[in-house]
Amino acid sequence: MRTLVVGDIHSGVRALEQVMERAKVTSSDHIIFLGDYVDAWSTAVETVDFLIQLNTDHQCTFIRGNHDELCRAWLMGQKENPQWLAHGGAATRNSYLKADKDKWQLHIKFYEGLKNYYLSQDNRLYLHAGYTNLKGIDFEYFEQSFYWDRTLWELATALDPDLTPKDPKFPKRLTHYKEVFIGHTPLSKTKFVEPERRANVWNVDTGAAFMGGLTMLDVETKEFWQSDPVRSFYPEERGRN
Repeated sequence: MRTLVVGDIHSGVRALEQVMERAKVTSSDHIIFLGDYVDAWSTAVETVDFLIQLNTDHQCTFIRGNHDELCRAWLMGQKENPQWLAHGGAATRNSYLKADKDKWQLHIKFYEGLKNYYLSQDNRLYLHAGYTNLKGIDFEYFEQSFYWDRTLWELATALDPDLTPKDPKFPKRLTHYKEVFIGHTPLSKTKFVEPERRANVWNVDTGAAFMGGLTMLDVETKEFWQSDPVRSFYPEERGRN
């Protein structure tokens, strides 16, 4: 059985279907989705429908992203959030306005069931954004950090690449886990890029909401597969700019 981790989809279900085909995903694989299932492209409802159906015959773990939480809040109260709308939410709102309210309730249940993080038996940590507590996730003060924090990736990218976890200068925050897999901070908004490792942190957000492709990575072998640029599936749309 493979463990496959998927970066931020941002409503790009067509790209997800392609990357799953390229990775030859089977029902024996465990697929961990790092969040941000919506906001950017026009197929938000179709994306969540696909994920719900996928979970019926595949082993899936769904992590909560900040965009998913913003979408859930809108579905619950239909209160306009200008910042959300400006960062991909408008496309998601329009997608849901075309769907019936029974669909809304099904999707609200999906969003409410998302996990803030997943820690595997081999001590690999999966979450959307990061955590701030030096002692690790069990001591985090604010759960919003799991899907909003950017300092974890900033910390990892600022480290001397020759520094190892055994070095006393290695950040304590990163010493608790064998590896950490995140999305949230796109590696590029302007070009097609590959997933990137800094220290023991892997960033799998390869800019599917912008000019990049969607990435699926085998956490054990580090082999990865990518879709075509997600923008190419939605030629009449802008995505997030």
